[in-house]
Amino acid sequence: MEAFTTLTAVAAPFDRLNTDTDQITPGRFLVRWDADWAKVLFHDLRFEGNGSERPDFILNQAPFRDAKILVANVNFACGSSRESAVHALVAYGFRAVIAPSFGDIFFNNASKNGLLTFMQDADTCDLLRGQLHADPGSVMSIDLDAQSYIGPDGTAYTFEVDNFRKHVLLNGLDDIDLTMQYEDEIAAHEAALKNEIPWLSAKA
Repeated sequence: MEAFTTLTAVAAPFDRLNTDTDQITPGRFLVRWDADWAKVLFHDLRFEGNGSERPDFILNQAPFRDAKILVANVNFACGSSRESAVHALVAYGFRAVIAPSFGDIFFNNASKNGLLTFMQDADTCDLLRGQLHADPGSVMSIDLDAQSYIGPDGTAYTFEVDNFRKHVLLNGLDDIDLTMQYEDEIAAHEAALKNEIPWLSAKA
């Protein structure tokens, strides 16, 4: 997966409370392995029944179409456990989501797919979203190694991230990559088993 080090990008405010994973990726799309995840993102919020865009939805507004940072509201991505919620955000182009709180499963899935998520208090998130609404298309900058970011008005903030999550994001390591770091040890173990328990690898 793509490593996350620093990011300077347009940020979009997302005011909706308690956005669940079915709103992020509606369940009816999950039967398609080849779904266009970028288009599925917030599908029923972004599009009318005839497929036309809802002009009042934030990501359909020109200043926010290319946003890579989402400043969300309380309890973002709550609900069912579906990695497609993360896949859709990443496919659309988002690299980071800031919110006062997240659904636990989504929060854990995010770093496994290259999406940085971190929590800031509700007052700070409200302030950031207000600034983004007031100055559409303004940018924010995030430095993961320094655990800091710059808001739309130039104010500097810090954030917390656990060491493991930080390590995998900085180095672009998903679960498979982490496992393959032990490829030599795994091969040596399997070779030893063939000698110690030869019947395990015997052909019928």
